Amino acid sequence: MASAPWNRRGLAAAACSGALVAALAVAAPAHGATPSGGRAAGAGSPAGPDPTCALGPSGAIKHVIYIQFDNTHLARTPQVPNVPSDIQQMPALLHFMESNGTVLTNDHTPLIAHTADDLVTSETGEYGNNQGIPEANSYLYYRPNGTTDEAGSFSYWTDPVDSYTTATGTGPDHTPNLIDAAGKIAPAPWVPFTRAGCNVGEVALANLDIENALPDVPIVFGPHSAEARDARNPNYPSETEFEGLSVHCARGADFCADNRRPVADRLPDEPGGYRGYQAVFGAKYLDHELSPSGPLTNLDGQVITDSSGRPGFPGYDSMQPVNALAYTLDMQEHGVPVTYTYLTDAHDNAQTGNGMGPGEATYESQLRAYNRAFAIFFRRLAAAGINKTNTLFVFGEDENDHYVGSRPTPANCNGVVITCSYRQLGEVGLNVQGLLARQQHITTPFTVHSDSAPFVYLQGQPARTAPEVRAFGRALARLTAVDPYQAKRVRLANYLADPVELKVLHMITADPARTPTFTLFAKPDFYLSADGTSCATPNCEAYQTDVWNHGDISPDINRSWMAFVGPGVKELGTSDVWASQSDTRPTMMALLRLTDDYAHEGRVLTEIIDRSDLPASLAAPAYERLGAAYSAIESPVGPFGLATLTLSTKGIASGSPGHDGTYQRDERTIAALGARRDRLGAVMIRLLEGAAFHGQAINPHRAQALARRAHALIRQAQRDAREGS
Repeated sequence: MASAPWNRRGLAAAACSGALVAALAVAAPAHGATPSGGRAAGAGSPAGPDPTCALGPSGAIKHVIYIQFDNTHLARTPQVPNVPSDIQQMPALLHFMESNGTVLTNDHTPLIAHTADDLVTSETGEYGNNQGIPEANSYLYYRPNGTTDEAGSFSYWTDPVDSYTTATGTGPDHTPNLIDAAGKIAPAPWVPFTRAGCNVGEVALANLDIENALPDVPIVFGPHSAEARDARNPNYPSETEFEGLSVHCARGADFCADNRRPVADRLPDEPGGYRGYQAVFGAKYLDHELSPSGPLTNLDGQVITDSSGRPGFPGYDSMQPVNALAYTLDMQEHGVPVTYTYLTDAHDNAQTGNGMGPGEATYESQLRAYNRAFAIFFRRLAAAGINKTNTLFVFGEDENDHYVGSRPTPANCNGVVITCSYRQLGEVGLNVQGLLARQQHITTPFTVHSDSAPFVYLQGQPARTAPEVRAFGRALARLTAVDPYQAKRVRLANYLADPVELKVLHMITADPARTPTFTLFAKPDFYLSADGTSCATPNCEAYQTDVWNHGDISPDINRSWMAFVGPGVKELGTSDVWASQSDTRPTMMALLRLTDDYAHEGRVLTEIIDRSDLPASLAAPAYERLGAAYSAIESPVGPFGLATLTLSTKGIASGSPGHDGTYQRDERTIAALGARRDRLGAVMIRLLEGAAFHGQAINPHRAQALARRAHALIRQAQRDAREGS
């Protein structure tokens, strides 16, 4: 949304008919047409893929194209059902996915449902407990001196948590930002590819490139390098030159050998070691390799520039398909056969940054531009011989959003033929600090990371059973606010979690400094901050320009989508199989016949893979049965997670000073349920990973017994949630 990457915020059953179909069809150029000003397919001097890059069964997969949207919806907005969804208004993309593979319409986010957390979960197959980002796009943590600071979730893979001060050598906290359960830098997603002989390109996707000139440039190029001096110069265009683009090379690859400034690819904690690899970062060094004949141009034939007109990376909020897919094509055509690409959302105005309602004129024009870019993209790929027979395509989004606004006018608007307008748009911003003081007389010092699902840190990190913590939790549960879109006063908190429940939800990392006192999952129309104990308005409210809210627990946020196309993928069109974003990585790895250096927290979606392409250990029904049961107890928004969270909310709200027995009982119940889940899940994932990546058959009787235990555990958690408090 904003230019700084830390600020990125990140199928309807009925098909379009009649005039809508005709209007949408106009948006895509005819097959084979050359866009005005665009480059012909294969322009420049393509180097082609490295001949050693051969993935999948018998090396049939020569390319991998991974594309992940920021908040771009497959389902229609419930409050505005007449307007086709974002993806429905990109028929070039939707037709490609449905006609050639499988679109999973029942995918689910981790918690909290935010761009950084969700993108990294999809990249790794790990929840926040094993990749270090359980919070929003930046997060609070406690420094060793006892003060609270903010760290950026959007940062290069090897950054320390206290990155801004450590860039100058003065930072006290060198804990990795992306942290695994052992406190080490989490394994990097490009490693299996480069070890297999494939160069991996990255276009603006979370944590795979230089995202902040400081500290990333000194870390990547060295603290005394010329690049570090440039990055520290406030007048140097660091974002344009260094950010947003990277290529991690296979060992000895020509791409890095020929490049003017490759650097050592440093991953000191990578399991099995990672020496002798190089990488290239930034338009300063990549543009010439990708376009030897002149400046890089986008899919409309225009030179890609920053806001000042300088050729180079245009910024994360300029990653519309016309730019981002051009980079993807250039990499694929110039010796980089594996690409990861981020696409910014279409529902924020690209010129002003303000959110828009479904069917508004500018929103519609941006969707037409997205569709046109995909039509060009697929045509260019086909002309270069990159297609479903030799390429694994993976598409998806980070999370869905909750629309915050009034009903449209006219009531029958559909956006495509009749545009919509709105009386009121924008989430309701609340000063939770002021509300606590006004409504509950709570003035305990605390810090909050502003969000719709904020992490709350009481000063000094007191124990969860401390009297001031218990009083604070009860007060949070009792807060109310007027929701203008419902025209009534509502309880602010949908759910509340303290560290006991956060552990169940995979939101506790190996770094205790990041552990909050509470997480408050608010009603999704609200956005919470802490702006002092006084209130400028009776309800401490102020309307925001953001129209699309996420982070919370709400079906229209947590239900997302992803799609697979390519060798081994069934052509099902759509599938409603229950999936999690943690399943994206293991499913990719199974299709590519690659193995990660760690166990995933998701499973292979065998339902969408051709049986003939599966090893016997995965083709057996026992894997599918066990995998579905595993997801049900492990997904934070699955039935087990939602049941324990319901009990947590009741327990935190219960009691009074000196009378905390109900809370203590509920917390013991949650801890016991979580421990049982962890023991059961550990057994299940060992079997699932063994079958997926080591050819170990699963005994069907054991799988059935474990699945029964999982479902019994869910039923117990649901009973406890109903009966608790």
